Amino acid sequence: MATGQEPTEAFRLNLAGRVVLVTGAASGIGRATALACGRAGAAVAVNHIGRAAEAQAVVAQLTAIGASAKAFEADVTRPAATTAMVREVEEAFGPIDGLVNNAGILQEKPFLDTTEADWDRMLDTDLKSVFLMCKAVLPGMVSRDTGVIVNIASDLGVLGRAQFAPYCAAKAGVIGLTRSLAREFAPNIRVNAIAPGAVSTAMVSTEHMSPEWIAKELDIPQHRFGEPDEIAATVLFLLSDLSRFYCGQLLSPNGGSLMS
Repeated sequence: MATGQEPTEAFRLNLAGRVVLVTGAASGIGRATALACGRAGAAVAVNHIGRAAEAQAVVAQLTAIGASAKAFEADVTRPAATTAMVREVEEAFGPIDGLVNNAGILQEKPFLDTTEADWDRMLDTDLKSVFLMCKAVLPGMVSRDTGVIVNIASDLGVLGRAQFAPYCAAKAGVIGLTRSLAREFAPNIRVNAIAPGAVSTAMVSTEHMSPEWIAKELDIPQHRFGEPDEIAATVLFLLSDLSRFYCGQLLSPNGGSLMS
């Protein structure tokens, strides 16, 4: 119901004074998210693994627009590495207000050719990392009774796809984990997820995709791949107070591949 009142400051897209940690932020959706957070006023921790030059380039872009930023190298599939990184981020910037679990990998492979090593690598990177990062940041958020977590899932975590079994399983797990944590840590800690479709990044390059894969990705109402900035805009919304009544939700910036 309209009140005729002007929006309060709480309902503005503003991350000033907040600290946001983005995993897998050296490129793609993570890079776009880090830049969006910096433009919105946040201090940004740019996580990467083995991509120091790209991460430093993101930091340079952020500092050029006046944002506080620093690169942090850590393997988010390792418990000791995640806890150490969280400690280092908080020593550099202060308490972490927002976590974006973006790090992930993708593989197209027939199920009967999929090895246990393939399965373990996918589940470690795309699901276990989310578990570990949440374990590392939630104690601090609980002690302060505030915080926001945004998990990057996928439309395929709902839809499924032939020859992507480990990826679909991992992303479905991210969605389930998101909903469980949202219920456990509400009301003052918000946990939500995003289900992008195909996005133009190095990981989803047509150079690495079969013709069948490309055809499936383009067979959606908008008939195109998304852009990293389009996904980052949804992340930014979920990090901000504009989304403070969102709890355990799965938002779907995917051109219509998943309608929910």
